[in-house]
Amino acid sequence: MKAFDQYQEDAKRTLNTEVSGNYKFANLGMGLAGEAGEVCDYLKKVVFHGHNLDKDKLRDELGDVLWYLANLAAAIDVPLSEIAKQNVAKLKKRYPNGFEASRSQKRDN
Repeated sequence: MKAFDQYQEDAKRTLNTEVSGNYKFANLGMGLAGEAGEVCDYLKKVVFHGHNLDKDKLRDELGDVLWYLANLAAAIDVPLSEIAKQNVAKLKKRYPNGFEASRSQKRDN
């Protein structure tokens, strides 16, 4: 998990520090959505347009998503490792034996 936190520190190096306040959150949130959209658009081309999957291209796009996620988490002073641990705990509670469609269909949260 330390690698997450080191990445987060490294990613901050290229953050635009001229954007502040709520604009920072808007910039990072919109950037995250935009990059996630690029991942979706690329996968759409692979699945529906007959493009070959280029793992390097997908890896680059996922890296852009990670950059925005890391900096958005840093903007609220939350280490990426904490987000990862919390997510794993939530998923273990939700799916204690691994994913089960029946648990997904009956879950409250």
